[in-house]
Amino acid sequence: MTKEAQPPKWLKATIPMIFWLSVPTISQAQEEPIIHDAEQMILLQQHGERWAEEDEEISAFLAEIREANGGKPPNIVNILLDDLGFGEIGMPDLDVIRGYSTPNISQLADEGLSLMRMYTEASCTPTRVAMMTGRMAVRTGTTEAKAVVAGDGLSAWEVTLAEVLSEAGYETVHMGKWHLGDIEEAFATNQGFDYAEFPIHQQGQMAIMNETAEIEGMTMGQSPKLRADTLELDKTFRTNPHAMVYGVVGSKNGPLREVNFEAGEVFTQDHYNRMEEGYKNGTLRELERLSQGDKPFFLQWWPQLPISFTRSDIVEAQTMNGGPMAEATHRVDGWIGEVLDKLDELGIADNTLVIVMGDNGPFMQYVDKSGQSDRIYRGGKTDHLEGGVRTNAYIRWPVAIEAGARVQDMIHVTDLFTTLARVADAEEFIPRDRLIDGLDQTPMMIKGETYGRRDYAFIYEGPVLKSIVKQQYKFHLPPPGSNPIAAPIFDLYKNPREDRPVDAIYYGVGFGIPFVDMMKRHLGMKMQYPDREQAHDVPYGGIENLRPETQALVARMSAMKPK
Repeated sequence: MTKEAQPPKWLKATIPMIFWLSVPTISQAQEEPIIHDAEQMILLQQHGERWAEEDEEISAFLAEIREANGGKPPNIVNILLDDLGFGEIGMPDLDVIRGYSTPNISQLADEGLSLMRMYTEASCTPTRVAMMTGRMAVRTGTTEAKAVVAGDGLSAWEVTLAEVLSEAGYETVHMGKWHLGDIEEAFATNQGFDYAEFPIHQQGQMAIMNETAEIEGMTMGQSPKLRADTLELDKTFRTNPHAMVYGVVGSKNGPLREVNFEAGEVFTQDHYNRMEEGYKNGTLRELERLSQGDKPFFLQWWPQLPISFTRSDIVEAQTMNGGPMAEATHRVDGWIGEVLDKLDELGIADNTLVIVMGDNGPFMQYVDKSGQSDRIYRGGKTDHLEGGVRTNAYIRWPVAIEAGARVQDMIHVTDLFTTLARVADAEEFIPRDRLIDGLDQTPMMIKGETYGRRDYAFIYEGPVLKSIVKQQYKFHLPPPGSNPIAAPIFDLYKNPREDRPVDAIYYGVGFGIPFVDMMKRHLGMKMQYPDREQAHDVPYGGIENLRPETQALVARMSAMKPK
């Protein structure tokens, strides 16, 4: 290790020497181990021998499955639902609290594995980036969930799961929400997908800023029909949502085309509903096509529903709850049932790994009208509290996973990147020149509870580290300059809502110090592998049929940038 790469003295004192001897430099070869954060090296020191034995057993098991499938690894279908926290899907005993049910997701849970302690990031874009790259969003610079034109997004330097699986021979398709940027290099078709249909932005534009939502009072200030602009001097201040790009279609590294929206059109809830049904139908169509090919496939369907806030499009409520989000969740559950039925119909269900999970907690700003609530854990979307980062997650893979299994081991959304790469026999394509937060949780997935390889999580709100979870304890970082001995610590078994803070001193003098040491190691690793910036460019590059109003919006943005 070069002198420049050495950690500071205070950091070296907190990390076992084996860690600093085992971390490869950026220039080392691809066959070197994946670079993980310091905490994983500490666990590896304690459990490495046993884990190595487990890995040999798991590798042999996966090889048997591939051999029985003509040498091919499993197909993967990844379904990520928006703003659904823990207790909102797949748990029938909570129907009495929710006032709605999700029978298809519940059946999937019965047929597969329930991940009872899944941690995500605190909002949409960060979770999706973490899942795609195996890296916490803060490392990529994409820490905000943006709803309007921004001119930034996921850098081409990042390596996505789609790119890793493509290298291993998978055909890759993305349908539905993307939300990783509005610039050309950030689009799904430039981030490893062979084919994609997706909206450039997200539901802030489509479900809240549409004209139906404003008329119903769910948002305000956008429609010129509902205000007089008498004293509005700056005509660039308010974004015209109807001038933004909506859904696009394209193939890998090729141009995109906006579809199903014409010049001068005004976006409404009807457009949104048609768009979502189109992505579902496209998913069914792509399953048909992919099942006839010779390659294993990775099909990613990220619905924008159940985010929905309008009531006028509800013909007749199907749930006792009756809120727009509850109704939409019930509807999407039915669509998931269609996808699962299609896998059965095509005869590929047994060796297709299906994931269904939420991306973060509920949209608490709208809970009184949407039909959601924070239920078990306190907090929601954008919060570092458990309610913001705990979601239901289910995996079904009939030839490999025991039906009805439940695990309480901790897992983080980044782990799916590394775990799916291993299942796909694609680990060699995970980059070794950067820090990867995702851990290989294949042993837990196949062997069950107590075979997990994580007992910690670092939780950010945007770019700010807000809390650290270790085992059953959660440490809320104190304000700068405060003594960590007085920082709040929560025992999540005794106080899952984090509403009765206990000073660190309650757990014994210095109990806060192990958390502070974790923070120091974590920040110290950033000195060796610094966080990167997201990419910046003119928005909507590579879309070949921009409407006149969209072209004017881009021109206005370009003119406003400092020279």
